[in-house]
Amino acid sequence: MFGQESRQLAEFTAFVTASSPYLARTAYLLTGRQDLADDLVQETLTRTYAAWPRVRGHDATGYARRVLVNLTIDGHRRRRAVLAEWVDLPDPADGEAAADDRDEVARLLARLTPQQRRIVVLRYFDDYTEAQTADCLGISVGTVKATCSRALARLRRLREPLREGDPT
Repeated sequence: MFGQESRQLAEFTAFVTASSPYLARTAYLLTGRQDLADDLVQETLTRTYAAWPRVRGHDATGYARRVLVNLTIDGHRRRRAVLAEWVDLPDPADGEAAADDRDEVARLLARLTPQQRRIVVLRYFDDYTEAQTADCLGISVGTVKATCSRALARLRRLREPLREGDPT
């Protein structure tokens, strides 16, 4: 009995070590705020741990991602407002230009609706297919396609004024 619990704890610890950077990045892109992202990741890992005996033999990262997305949706429903203020991005390892790019991406994502942001993050940052995105969010593939198309068009319109000042 004690050996089984110890083994499960070791498996979960390895899972946390391997998946935390991915979950943190996804949570940040979904919320736009580091404090909310940190809370989401913590709650995601807590819920994943509670379900660990039935999750560990399957796709644990997929399970955690689904929990994370659902918590984001629930959090938005409670707040009933789109996050407009973004806190500082984490310090980049690859210089000031990368920080500027990340800051621009974060600010552009903040201007999307919560559903558009979730779809864009899952499709283009997490490399999900349309079907995987639809399954993760519990919506139809057609909704993913239409919402993604509108979101990308909005991002292009928002990005256009920024390009006018770019020295290219």
